[in-house]
Parts: sequence; structure tokens; C-alpha cells
Amino acid sequence: MDNNGMKDISKTAISTNEDRNKTSQTISDAANATALLALMEKTGFSMMQENGQRKFGPPPGWTGPPPSRGCEVFIGKIPRDCFEDELVPVFQKIGCIYEFRLMMDFSGFNRGFAFVMYTDKSNARTAIKELNNFQIRKGRFLGVCASVDNCRLFVGGIPKMKQKEEILNEMRKITDGVADVIVYPSVHDKSKNRGFAFVEYESHRAAAMARRKLIPGRIQLWGQNIAVDWAEPEQDVDEEIMATVKILYARNLMMSTSEDTIRKVFTEVTKKDDVIERVKKIRDFAFVHFKSREDAVLAQNKLNGTLLENSKIEVVFAKPVEKSDRIKRMNYSQLCLPDDVGSRADSLSEPDSDENSYGGLELCQPLSAPTNR
Repeated sequence: MDNNGMKDISKTAISTNEDRNKTSQTISDAANATALLALMEKTGFSMMQENGQRKFGPPPGWTGPPPSRGCEVFIGKIPRDCFEDELVPVFQKIGCIYEFRLMMDFSGFNRGFAFVMYTDKSNARTAIKELNNFQIRKGRFLGVCASVDNCRLFVGGIPKMKQKEEILNEMRKITDGVADVIVYPSVHDKSKNRGFAFVEYESHRAAAMARRKLIPGRIQLWGQNIAVDWAEPEQDVDEEIMATVKILYARNLMMSTSEDTIRKVFTEVTKKDDVIERVKKIRDFAFVHFKSREDAVLAQNKLNGTLLENSKIEVVFAKPVEKSDRIKRMNYSQLCLPDDVGSRADSLSEPDSDENSYGGLELCQPLSAPTNR
């Protein structure tokens, strides 16, 4: 074996020993150290506690990047003295776990919630369906819902004459990791914005650091005080379900644009007759119900970003969301989450419900003001 090979083995051995030492320190301080060590021995997973959370995983031998977005679920209503030795076996029955993160406090008890990331999205969806309201102990039921890694902030108090590029440049001057800004024109005057913007960051961490920095009173934009909070994260909908949607959502319409005009324009691009079942316009946005998915896809591709009566419109597919699911997400946010993790779980409903949902549908782009955390 050459010297480079010996160096690689030495580095691996050192790293392994360091991990074992950290794991030993983590477990030795735990009240149920024997049970946790037994769990680690059985699964081959390591465990480490840092920054107020205890991480179990990833699986031994895992190579490559972590699982993609949509693989993680949030677990709430956990008894404070309930730990990985009770929780992990329950969630492992659903499928292979990449990482289990239990939020801890200084007393040694958990903080009532955790996150489990599966190696596959289908396992995450199954866990939500099968383990929500699972009785972990007598009379104690877990709340399980989708975890959303929010990277988007709501920023209010922006001068209405400012354009997207100006807002983007200003946000990049005062915060790091800005990927994009979303600015919506005023309903009545398309040359102005609505007095707020959504700022998209490269990561949840970058967004969290920006939110902390932009606490009201610390920073002004163009001499004005601003309001900053987490925006409602975009909800993931199963790809198979989205592939069946036949309803388009069109926004940034002129207030004067009629349903008849919308029907005519959306019909003409398909070069067919009688392709639309109905059109429902509300203020400056509308839902267009097509009879076939094929015609809806064609219209979306042709019309998104085009001008309709001198206004550039956005056309996307509406997301179907069960009302019961929205109620569940709201309950978990209210009952299970401390303020400092509100950004990670599904969020509360918004003030302008008409614009946020219609007929059991949720819009592809969250349009609302900040979540109530």
C-alpha cells in the first residue's frame, strides 16, 4: 500500500475515533444512556448533541448528499421525557431513516418536538398518514406533519415606487445569501408595488440569520421602518397529484379584465373550441378550469409572462390541498411549536384567505403576509 493510502486510512481512523469520543460524551450525560447505547449498537447509527439538538444518524456507510427536500417530517406533542429509544423504532417501521433530530433543553429533557428525515419522499408521506395521532404512551398522541425548510422572508414597509431590481440590490447590501426577491404590482396601479416583497435566500440558515439581523428598529430601508417575518412556506404536493391538475391560476390581471376576456384569451392559445369549463376571477387574479390537462399545460406554457390588456401576467397550476390538512397544520403550529422553530413547520393561515385558496385549491406561489408566529 502506498503512503497516500496509509494517510487516508489514518484520517478515517482519527475521524472515527473523534466521532466515537463525541458520541460517548453525548450519551454519558443522558438520563437514559443505557437505552441510547443499546439503540446505537443495534442500528449502527452515531449520535451527537450540538446547538440544542441531538442528532441520530446518518446511516452507517451512507455516501453522497443528504436526501432531497420533501423527505423530512415534523413530530410534535412528544412527552418531555420521551427519547430516541422510544421514538426511533416507531418511525423506522415506516422506512429507512437518514437522520432523527430531537430538540433538547439544558435540563436534559426534550423540548416536545423533533424532525425525522427519511431517505425517500414516499416514506415521509407514509409516516404523516400512518403516525399522525400515534399513541406513543397511554393518552399521549404524537402530531406528525410535513416539515418545510423555509428560505423565504416577508419584508413589509417597502416604498411602493421601488422596482424589483432596486429591492434586490438593497437586500443584498444588508443581508447575505439573497437568491431572489418576489415583488407583486399593486392591484390598482401596476407601476407600483404593494408595499412588501418576499425575499428568497439560498438556505434556511441564511434566511434565519437575515431575519435576526432585520429585527424592527435595527435597520431601515430608504429611511422607512420595515416589518420582517417568515413568509408562509410553499407546500409540497405529491407529483402524481399535481400531474392531474387541470386548473390554472392567473395573477396580476387588470381589475377591469373580465372573465369573458380571460376565457377568450386562454381558449385562443389552444386553437380549439370549448376547452374551458369555467373561469372565476377575484380582484386581480383568476382560476381557469380546463376540461383536459393537455390544454391546460399548453395554455400555461403559452401565456405565462405575457401581456394581457397591458399587464404582464403570471400563470401557474393551482395546488389541490385538503381543508382538513390546512386545519391540522394550523393546529400543530399553535400547539406544538416554540417560537424559534416556527419557520420549519407548516404555518398558520393568512389574513387574505380569498387570495390564498379557492375551491379546495392552494396557489403555487405563497402570496400572503407573514405567518403568525
